Amino acid sequence: MSPRIDPVNTSTMIPTQSTVVIVGGGIIGLVAALNLAERNIPVVVIEKGKLAAEQSSRNLGWVRKTSRLPEDIPLAQAADRLWATMAERVGSDVGYRQAGIMFVARRADQMAMHERWFEHVKHLQLDSALLSSAEIARRVPGGNCAWAGGIFTPSDGRAEPTKAASAIAKAAQRLGAVIVENCAVRSLVTSGGRISGVLTERGEIKCEQVLLAAGAWSRRFLINHHIALPTLPLICSVLQTKPLEVPTDIAVGAPDFSFRRHHTGGFIVTQRGALDAPLTLDHMLIGLRYRQQLKQGRGNLRIGFGRYSFQDLRLARHWKENQRTPFEQIRTLDPQVNSGLNQEALKNLIEAWPAFKAAQIAQQWAGVIDVTPDSNPVIGPVTSLPGLFLATGFSGHGFGTSPAAGQLAADILSGQSPLVDPAPYRYERLS
Repeated sequence: MSPRIDPVNTSTMIPTQSTVVIVGGGIIGLVAALNLAERNIPVVVIEKGKLAAEQSSRNLGWVRKTSRLPEDIPLAQAADRLWATMAERVGSDVGYRQAGIMFVARRADQMAMHERWFEHVKHLQLDSALLSSAEIARRVPGGNCAWAGGIFTPSDGRAEPTKAASAIAKAAQRLGAVIVENCAVRSLVTSGGRISGVLTERGEIKCEQVLLAAGAWSRRFLINHHIALPTLPLICSVLQTKPLEVPTDIAVGAPDFSFRRHHTGGFIVTQRGALDAPLTLDHMLIGLRYRQQLKQGRGNLRIGFGRYSFQDLRLARHWKENQRTPFEQIRTLDPQVNSGLNQEALKNLIEAWPAFKAAQIAQQWAGVIDVTPDSNPVIGPVTSLPGLFLATGFSGHGFGTSPAAGQLAADILSGQSPLVDPAPYRYERLS
């Protein structure tokens, strides 16, 4: 099952040329398209399936600075400013609410992690504050736990994944961007050692620049061009409740659950302490690059060989221009929901805040997260192939920074002064 996304009427015609082609119709690519269209730069977005149908609509909707790597926080701060004006900019509500995010700790060692992060980001002058158990109870009443402590950032918030990408796409179209669904880009076209176009399943589009914003598909697309991008998949299962009376608007992340209010009055809930980690061929090829992450997060990974693993093995890694590609075989990544993890999350949540005993599940889904070895995305050029740019590898926290990440990508493509320092996101750091 997948979330219900606000529909967008897209083009049925493939243009023959453009200045920029964006491969992937997720929220990062759509924000980049909006920024380029606002600058009167011709841009075409090509999506193999439906807009935002993968992780862009399946994420939790958190907009946060808390617990990000320090070098990633300036992008998150810029995103806060852009989210605040997004509804006016696109002419539609995107669900953005700056209601705050709180992380709580059960044990002293968990609290120590929040304290270390708090010390490391003091120079960034955030509004984050460390909390006692009593302060947690005041901010989110009705609890049933004696927490070791927590951390709260009032300027963090949420937006609605099923509304935001669609609203941004419609705004980009009004400004001249062309968006095409159900059309896969099969390969890049080069001339004289640089990008000159893309070949889709419905023909070629000549262009000067390509932005690859294909999420979990980016690595496979690049492998066919002998360009290395280290990412591995994780699967996050999520549930949405029916409308429920709970006396808080704050989003809360505990070691073994999280929740945030949904615009319908229900809540988005996940088992924050567990992600499915399906084994793939890439674990053999690049797994050693993730040793540090595995050491830190091994207890949170449910490693296994299941349906996703078999699916991954069946998909080609190399193909010719006239062959049907993996992107045409699977238009939308729709992994199996781990309902056991969702039930764990709900059980843990009810024990902590008994008001959730009344929760009824409205729907469940799962999404594939593409994780880089350092958990930061790649935003910038691939210098070995002039004209090719990446905005991918967001490692499960791209939605929150998407307004800034997409603008940064557009800045780099158009040669304008970048919104923030792009150095932490250089492709070369992973090569």
